[in-house]
Amino acid sequence: MIKDSVFAALELAELRRAERRRFLKMAGASTAAIGGLSLLAACGDDNDDLIPNPTPSPTPTPTPGVTVTDGDILNLALNLEYLEAQFYSFAAFGTGLPESSLTGSVGTRGAVTGGRKVPFTDPLVAAYAREIAADEIAHVNFLRTAIGSTAVAQPAINIDGGANGAFTAAARAAKLVGATENFDPYLNDNTFLLSAFLFEDVGVTAYKGAAPLLSSATFLEAAAGILAAEAYHAGLVRTVIYAKGLDASTGLRQGANAISDARDSLDGTTGAQADLDQGVTGSDASISNIVPADGNAIAYSRTTQQVHNIVYLRTTAGVGGGFFPNGTNNAVAALRTSGAF
Repeated sequence: MIKDSVFAALELAELRRAERRRFLKMAGASTAAIGGLSLLAACGDDNDDLIPNPTPSPTPTPTPGVTVTDGDILNLALNLEYLEAQFYSFAAFGTGLPESSLTGSVGTRGAVTGGRKVPFTDPLVAAYAREIAADEIAHVNFLRTAIGSTAVAQPAINIDGGANGAFTAAARAAKLVGATENFDPYLNDNTFLLSAFLFEDVGVTAYKGAAPLLSSATFLEAAAGILAAEAYHAGLVRTVIYAKGLDASTGLRQGANAISDARDSLDGTTGAQADLDQGVTGSDASISNIVPADGNAIAYSRTTQQVHNIVYLRTTAGVGGGFFPNGTNNAVAALRTSGAF
């Protein structure tokens, strides 16, 4: 039954792609127009397996001796997608990613610690969790296919809420729980939403930060498409937290704002950039802040190093910790600590 739920999520993602192709054909879109709208449609064919796989080209890097390719950038994104997909898959369906989605040719395949199905009481939150899970599973499979033979394997992932769990460490850093208390992301709807909030904004800012570094127009289009999907997810999670937070007893708004402050403290930025992150309310708690952006309503970016700091739950130099106990898998070992892109 659990396995069927995962396959149903994969079928849902496939159905969405098929519907988009049918819409484009019915609209009489030309091959060139289709190519501009979707990486998958750019194949000019109904076979989803024929995804263009251009040779990654080098991207300028500020670190001498380290050459970063488009493939390396997408592999970092794949690490993050493994994390999100595992969390949402367990929360929505009670099981992790299918075995075929985990092994790559680069890096050591790692296990997942923690994860179980959330006993949702709000049917809307449950439906949202299933939809996001299907999207994240599809992102993993898409990126693995697009990157090709150099796609990294899933690294070791910690999505546990126990005493040694990454969620507990993050919640303690945000002061959602005491120094000796645990935080269970799978306990109920509210703990799930706060845990989802922790991930979603990081994904959006990571993709935006990486986009200017991609030299392939095909890869850039793909990254922009995933960024848009992640932004929809983030906006949805923030909206639900804000709405449910109208009942002050839930503590959801305060919890999300505390997580935002914790991300700021972890990402390593200082000076004018030290307070980039934003909670779900403005300075006045009655004012919603569903879209975290600057004065021009433009979402902000994070560097690779800032992203690693947050998911490692550390501000000191080093590899691994938090949600990636042994670090992320990267084709170029120097990328683990260089912050090259």
